[in-house]
Amino acid sequence: MSPSPASQPPPAAIPGARTLGFPVSGLSCASCVGRVERALLALPGARDVAVNLAAGRASLTLGAETAPGALAEAVAAAGYAVPEAETVLRVEGLSCASCVGRVERALAAIPGVAGASVNLATAEARVRHAEGLVGAADLVAAVEAAGYAAGSVAASEAPAAADRNEAEAAGLRRDLRAAALLSLPIVVLDMGGHLVPGFHHALAGLVAERTLALVQAALATLVLAGPGRRFFARGVPGLMRGHPDMNALVALGAGAAYLYSLVSALAPNLLPAGSAHLYFEAGVLIVTLILLGRFLEARAKGRTGQAIARLLGLAPKTTRVLRDGAETEVPLDALRVGDIVRVRPGERVAADGTVVAGASFVDESMVTGEPAPVRKAPGAATVGGTLNGSGGFDLRVERVGADTALAQIVRMVQAAQGAKLPIQALVDRVTGRFVPAVMAISAATFLAWLALGPEPALGHALVNAIAVLIIACPCAMGLATPTSIMVGTGRAAERGVLFRNGTALQALRGVRAIALDKTGTLTEGRPRLTDLVPAPGMDEAEVLALAASVEARSEHPVAEAIAAAARERGLALAAVEDFEAVPGHGVAGRVGGRRVAVGAGRYMERLGIGTQALAAEAERLAQAGASPLYAAVDGRLAALVAVADPVKAGAAEAVAAVRARGVAVAMVTGDDRRTAEGVARLLGIAEVAAEVLPAGKVEAMQRLRAAHGAVAFVGDGINDAPALAEADVGIAIGTGTDIAVESADVVLMSGDLGGLVTALDLSRAVMRNIRQNLFWAFAYNAALIPVAAGALTLFGGPALSPVLAAGAMALSSVFVVGNALRLRRSGPRRPGPPAGGARLVERPA
Repeated sequence: MSPSPASQPPPAAIPGARTLGFPVSGLSCASCVGRVERALLALPGARDVAVNLAAGRASLTLGAETAPGALAEAVAAAGYAVPEAETVLRVEGLSCASCVGRVERALAAIPGVAGASVNLATAEARVRHAEGLVGAADLVAAVEAAGYAAGSVAASEAPAAADRNEAEAAGLRRDLRAAALLSLPIVVLDMGGHLVPGFHHALAGLVAERTLALVQAALATLVLAGPGRRFFARGVPGLMRGHPDMNALVALGAGAAYLYSLVSALAPNLLPAGSAHLYFEAGVLIVTLILLGRFLEARAKGRTGQAIARLLGLAPKTTRVLRDGAETEVPLDALRVGDIVRVRPGERVAADGTVVAGASFVDESMVTGEPAPVRKAPGAATVGGTLNGSGGFDLRVERVGADTALAQIVRMVQAAQGAKLPIQALVDRVTGRFVPAVMAISAATFLAWLALGPEPALGHALVNAIAVLIIACPCAMGLATPTSIMVGTGRAAERGVLFRNGTALQALRGVRAIALDKTGTLTEGRPRLTDLVPAPGMDEAEVLALAASVEARSEHPVAEAIAAAARERGLALAAVEDFEAVPGHGVAGRVGGRRVAVGAGRYMERLGIGTQALAAEAERLAQAGASPLYAAVDGRLAALVAVADPVKAGAAEAVAAVRARGVAVAMVTGDDRRTAEGVARLLGIAEVAAEVLPAGKVEAMQRLRAAHGAVAFVGDGINDAPALAEADVGIAIGTGTDIAVESADVVLMSGDLGGLVTALDLSRAVMRNIRQNLFWAFAYNAALIPVAAGALTLFGGPALSPVLAAGAMALSSVFVVGNALRLRRSGPRRPGPPAGGARLVERPA
C-alpha cells in the first residue's frame, strides 16, 4: 500500500507552480469532462487536471510558463466556456478621458480579461474576466503599472456557483414550459387517434391532411429553434470538430426525426413509396423530455452544493465597529485587522478574533459539529459566522477575508468536492470512447434495419437509430461519482468533519487499522501536575520554579501543566538561556546560571543522569495513569514530576465503535509505556507502541500496515506530522497544531473522537452510493442500448420508441443525482461536549 498523498512533494515545491480552480459552463456529460481535461493537459506545465461535472468546476496545477488566461482559451477551443466574473476597483489619479483609455488598455491587456470599463466620474473600473483565472492582485498591478493607484477591490464576484445553478434551473424551466406548450398540439394531432376512437377521421373531415402536416412542421420548427436550440448550438460545433457530446447525440436524434418528417410533409415523393411518415412528435418530445430531465437535474445539483451555500451564508453582511469612541455599522469587507467589533445578543460573530470585553455563549456547531454552546470571555478565540447567544461582547479582529476559518473551511470543502477519485479513472476510460461508440452502434442499427427490416424499412431504421442515440447519453456516468462526493463532503462538513481531498473518501473506506496518538487525541491534552517528589536535599518549590521556567518555553501540553502549576503557587518564572527542545525526549536550558533539564527517563539516560532513586515512585505513579518525568539541575537528579491527562469523554465509546466496524485500533505515542498501557487498558486498545520518537511513529505505521493492511493515523501535535503523512489516511484533530492539520487528509473540527466514527461511516456511505450510481449508469446503458436497437423484435417483442428512450435517459440522470442526495440524510448530528474553535491553515498549493 502506498503512502498517502500527503507524503508527496506539494505543487508549491515546483518553482512558479500554482494551483488554480475555476468554473466551466456547458458541461453536460462525461465526454465533456474528458474533452476539457485533455485540452487543459495539453497546455505547457499543466498537471493534476481534474474536471468535476456535478460542480461544473476545473482545477489544475499550472507551471510559470503558461499564463492563466490561456486556460480560458483552451476551454473555449474545446467548445466550452469559463463564466465571466466582474471585479470593481477604485482608481486614484484619473483626471481626463486619456487617463480612462490608458487604464482600460492596461486592464484589457491582462490574459483572461474580456473587457474593462473605467468611469471617470466615479473613479471606478469594472473588469470582466474569466472567473477564477484573474486575481485582484493582477488587476491592481496593471493599474499601478499604467501610472495610477488602485484602491481596495470593492466588489463583486458574480455570479456565485449557487446563483449560476439557480439561473440555469430558471432558464431550463422557461424553455421546458415553452417546449411543452408547443409540443402539446403536435402530440394531440399525431397520437389523438390512439386515445379517442374516430379522432383522426373527424379531423380529416375538417382539415386537409397536408395542412395538419404543415401545422406540425411549424410547431416543431419553433420547438427546435427555440427551447431546443441549446442542443444544436453546443452539439453541432462539437460534432464538426470531431468531438461529439451529449448535446450532439440529442441534436442528431431530434434533428434526424425533424428533417425526415419535414421531407415527408413537404416533398414526400423524395422518399420510397410507403415510407413518408411524420415523426415530429418524436423530435419535439425528445427535446421536451430531456429538458425536463435537465431541469430536474439542475435543481437536484443545486441541492448538492447547499452545504457550501449555507456556510457562505453564515457570515453577516454588516457589523458594528468601535472607531474613535463611536459605534459605526460597516460592510463586512470593510473590516480591518485590529478593529474592535461589538457583537450583540443573537447576532452572527463578524470575524475571527479574540474577546476583549463582555461574555456570552456562542454556538460553534458550524465549525465543530458540536451543538453545545461554548462560553466566550475575555481572551477566548472567536470564529466568524458562529452564532452568539443571549450575552454580548467586543472582539478584536485578527483575521479577515480569505484568511478566516470560515473561508478556509469553504476552500477545503470546495477542494474536496472538486477532486477526482481513483475509481473515476475507469469511468473516464469508458466514457472517453462512449459517444463515438454509440454513434457507430446507431449507424449500424440504421443500416441493419434498412437492409433487413420489414417495409417501410427506412422508417424503422430511422426510429431505431434515433432511439439508440437518445437512450445512450452518458450523463448518468459522468454524474455518478462527483454528485456523491459533493453531497458526502458537504454533509461531513456540517457534522464537523472536513475531507481535505476527495481521495481520502475512498482511501478511508479501505482502512483496516487506525492508530491514535494519546495526548490531545485520546486524552484532553490539558494535563495537570499531580505530584512532585523532590530528590533528597532538593527544595520542592525551587525545583518547580526552575523546571517551570524551562517548560514555559515549550508548547507541549505537559510543559504547560508544569508552568501553570508554578504560577498557581505564586512562583516566579525566570528568564531562560540556551533553550533546547529534543522531540520525544524533553527540554533543557540555563536558568540563573544553572543548567536545568526536564524530560522522560530516556532523556535522563541520554544525559548520563541516574534515576534509580525515584524509579519505584515513578512506577507507582505510572500504574496510576500519570506520566512520570524527571527534573535535573546541574547534572544531578532533582525531582520526579508526575502529570496526569484525563481521558476524553466519549473516547472509549468511539474506540469501541471503530472496532465494531471491523477496524483494528492501536495507540502510538511518545509517552511513557506504563502510562500509555494504563490508558490503553481503560479504552480497550490492545496494541500499544509507546516511547516512540516521531520517526518511530512512521515505523509503527509501516508495521501496522504490514500486519493489517491500509492504516490511518489520528493525531494533533507537531510530532504527529510525519505519521500523518506516512499513513494511508492522515486524520488531524482540528483543535491541534497547524502543522498537524496541514499534514492531514481529514480534519476532525472538534476534539471529540466521535468525529472519527462519523468520517468512517460517511466514507463507507459515499463509496457505497458511488457504486450504486455507477452500477445504475452502466447497467442502464448495457441493458437498454440493445433494446433501443430493436433486439427485442427478434423475439417478437416491441421496439423502443425514441420518446420512451428520451424519458428513460432523463430518468437515469435524475435517479443518479437523487440517489446521491440521500447522503444528506446520512444520520443525525452527533451530540458531544463543547469544543473550542479550530485553527485551520490551507495546505500549500
